[in-house]
Amino acid sequence: MDLRLNGKTALVTGASRGIGLAVVRALTAEGVRVIAAARTPTPELEAAGVTPVAVDLSDPAGAERLVTQAMAELGGIDILVNNIGGGDGGLSGGFLDLTDAQWAQVVDLNFFATIRVTRAAMPALLAARGAIVNVSSIGARVPHGGPIAYTTAKAALTAFSKALVHEFGPKGVRVNTVSPGPVRTDMWESPTGYGAELAASMGIPQADLLAGLPTAMGMLIDRLVEPDEVATLVAYLASPLAAATTGADHVIDGGAIKTA
Repeated sequence: MDLRLNGKTALVTGASRGIGLAVVRALTAEGVRVIAAARTPTPELEAAGVTPVAVDLSDPAGAERLVTQAMAELGGIDILVNNIGGGDGGLSGGFLDLTDAQWAQVVDLNFFATIRVTRAAMPALLAARGAIVNVSSIGARVPHGGPIAYTTAKAALTAFSKALVHEFGPKGVRVNTVSPGPVRTDMWESPTGYGAELAASMGIPQADLLAGLPTAMGMLIDRLVEPDEVATLVAYLASPLAAATTGADHVIDGGAIKTA
């Protein structure tokens, strides 16, 4: 399907791997010129036919530098995909195990980084009557289903998206949220990620945890969600084909959430 994105411009954060890399590939396949931001650009990102930008968005000045470079390279921004997030490693304990520093790090990465990038990019998005897609998590709806700091930050991100569209929707900027369930990314598969820590805390091999995860999460498919599946949804929401879709949270979780 032609998403009518050819010639559009996009800024994607958290682009080095997983969902972010899949989004970059999906957009470039549609003819979008992409600035791809990551703390450390990977060889896979550099081979994706985009302009990779190394930037630490935990630095409050990083967002302004990123958007300035994007504007210089692209001349404008039609699409902003805020995919930056994570920081879930070391959080497999409970509420009383987390320090203020851990809370601050996770909330900054999963919430404030998106606020800063969105604020810096908004003038360009207003000029283009553009689209924002924020990547949240079903943890925002079922906050007990992951590390408490991570799911709390994602709930704030989802609420932010809802509030943002009320201010800027009448001015032509669409804002949608995509909330994936468990996705086959490093969060679950890395030997040093949250999946490995959770498996260790349960005293089971990581492979066993992953094999049983779809059932444990109540998913109605027998596998994790693929990054490309999330990227396809993001690309559609960013496209003119979704011109009447705004202010919505789109769950892609294999049926894990059973309520509307």
